[in-house]
Amino acid sequence: MNGGFRAFYREQSALFDRLASREDWQGRLFAALNEICRLDGLRIAEYGAGTGRLTRLLAAQAKLVYAFDIEPAMLALARENLQAAGMTNWRLGVADNLRMPLAANCVDLAVEGWSFAHSVAWHGEGWRQACDSLLNDMARVLRPGGTAILIETLGTGHRQPNPPGDWLPQLYQHWQDQHGFQRRWIRTDYQFASEAEMDELLRAFFGAALADQALAAGKLIVPECTGIWHKRVD
Repeated sequence: MNGGFRAFYREQSALFDRLASREDWQGRLFAALNEICRLDGLRIAEYGAGTGRLTRLLAAQAKLVYAFDIEPAMLALARENLQAAGMTNWRLGVADNLRMPLAANCVDLAVEGWSFAHSVAWHGEGWRQACDSLLNDMARVLRPGGTAILIETLGTGHRQPNPPGDWLPQLYQHWQDQHGFQRRWIRTDYQFASEAEMDELLRAFFGAALADQALAAGKLIVPECTGIWHKRVD
């Protein structure tokens, strides 16, 4: 993650939480995850939990979710959100994705949402080694036969997959070619309550160009393509 994103997550966690709450208004992510790996009764490790958006989906069916993030401010909101939802089958902790404080072979599912791409970006030209270390840690905490799932953007403001930047397509291809992940994609569109809210949240996180584009379209729904990579670990 570059310094700008890191500072945003630390200083604007409440704003990010509002944005995250507007994504996937049709609930497609939960359905897709259950098609890949039934969540019922699983012990799950979540890397980069943020404010707990994905944690809440997982905890709806899991036996227990161990959720970690590097930013305490994000986890503080995750705790509030989980408690407000009446959920108790979770444990939160501050941790770097590269150093997950979990024992080997302790979970049935290891999942990251919109986190590994940031972690890998920290390492510049060494991104492949960082990527491999992250996936190796996932394999370490998984029990034999467990499942690893990676969730990342395939393009905001696009109706078909169009990953931003030059290096994200390389990262995604590395997951598939070097680590054997399979990919599927879904639409997890944003739905905003008003033009003012849409402008505020898109401009803060994605920048002026996307905010202006969304306002010009005259709709409160902004398309989002999401990739889900999955692999069974023997």
